[in-house]
Amino acid sequence: VFAQTPLQNAEEFYRQGKFSAALGLYEYDLKSHPNDPYVYYNIGNCYFKMGSMGLAAANYYRAFKLAPRNTDIRNNLALALSAGGESLVPAGVPPILHKAFFSLSYSELKGLTMVLWWVFCLLACIWVLKRRGGRITATVAVVLLLSAGWFYMRHKAETEPLAVVAAPVAEIRSGPGTNFPASASVAQGHLLTVQDEKDSWYEVIVKSQGIKGWVDKNAIEQI
Repeated sequence: VFAQTPLQNAEEFYRQGKFSAALGLYEYDLKSHPNDPYVYYNIGNCYFKMGSMGLAAANYYRAFKLAPRNTDIRNNLALALSAGGESLVPAGVPPILHKAFFSLSYSELKGLTMVLWWVFCLLACIWVLKRRGGRITATVAVVLLLSAGWFYMRHKAETEPLAVVAAPVAEIRSGPGTNFPASASVAQGHLLTVQDEKDSWYEVIVKSQGIKGWVDKNAIEQI
């Protein structure tokens, strides 16, 4: 006997190995919970079980942005990316530094920076009016600058127009159309940066290879 809620039914379908049915219910649940990282995580799990590593990686990435400290989300994202020859941690970056950089979500870091700003303003006013608390004001100012720099770098990462190859293979062409020759092909799971758009084509850069060209929109999933 199935549970009554769509989410419970989805979990039951998933346990029974009916991943396509579970996926439909999780995607239905996403309409009412668009910012729930665990819904994206469950959608990613369904795609992973169905062998669609590109779509799995896209949904794990969405979950990772919302809950970067969650170990299961991080590990599954890394696993899905590795299936396409990608790595979650960029080359040359120590894993511990990457974890520290994503130790707070974007919204948490934004909130922290705003709180530090108002604390600094309050302390600065006290120092100007009463000439007291200069040392702690300077300390908060330094922490604020560090937080603002961190937030700036995260903002750049957050707003980067990322996509992932969802089709088994995506052809990278020299122009926006099948009449242009293919210069390369990339397997599903590869990360792309979207540069431009024309009709049914995106101009992209394959992040791990530095290849630039045009790809059919239907072959990729924007994150």
